[in-house]
Parts: sequence; C-alpha cells; structure tokens
Amino acid sequence: MKSNVKVRLFAAVFPLILLTVCPTSSSGQSEPPRVECDVHAGPCRAHISGTKVSLDIEPKPVKAMHDLAFTVTFAGEKPVVAPYIDLGMPGMNMGRNRVILKPAGELVYRGEGVIVRCPSGRRTWKANVTVPDVGSVEFVFDVIY
Repeated sequence: MKSNVKVRLFAAVFPLILLTVCPTSSSGQSEPPRVECDVHAGPCRAHISGTKVSLDIEPKPVKAMHDLAFTVTFAGEKPVVAPYIDLGMPGMNMGRNRVILKPAGELVYRGEGVIVRCPSGRRTWKANVTVPDVGSVEFVFDVIY
C-alpha cells in the first residue's frame, strides 16, 4: 500500500517539477527570445573585450540529447585562463550545464556536452562563453528535437 501512495505522489509532483525547470510559457516575456545565430550553418561570432570569439557545435544539425563537440576559437589575444560554456534556455534557470573547454591549439578550445530536451518543446537555447577575468558573451540559437 505504501508503495502505491509513493507512486501516486511522484506522478503528481514530477510534472510540477518539470514545469518549474522548463515551463511551457515564456514566464512573462512578451516576445520569444531572438535567435542570433544559425549553429546548423556554421560558427557563431561575437566579441569579448575587443577579441573576436567564434562558437561552433558539431555534429550538424545540432540536436538535443546527443553528444556534442563545442569549439571556441579566438582571434586576437589568447586567454590566460581557459574559457568555459554554460548552456541554458533564455529566460529560464535550467540548472548548471557547463561545458569545460580544454586547449586544442594556439587559440582554440574544445569540450563536450549535451543540450537536453525541454518537455515543453521549446528549442531556443543559449551558450554563454565565459573567459575568466575578461568577460562573457552569449550566443542564442535553436536546436533540433
């Protein structure tokens, strides 16, 4: 009998947890987040403190729930400390999903990670590339489910 109560309690609470982590609405935003780059077509580019930064994700097309390779390339000054990437959804706290990058060349860093699937079906994600003691830049893109 106790087991049946636990199962019913879990079945009632689990959907609420999912909606808290990955709600179906835009949590008060009047417009959907703007996709700023097409990771399926090639690297996305931006600047951190005057240094050009590009982010590439492979394999393409970029799909949720698959092992992905993240490559960050710099044009300009080499970071003193290795950068890292925090993955999430715009306007939502998805919990920590960090990609640790390791040197893969003079100005190239690589790491592996997974973009999870949101039960709501939302496909817009962000990758926040941070260079400690320098700054960060955010790339917003869509993934395929």
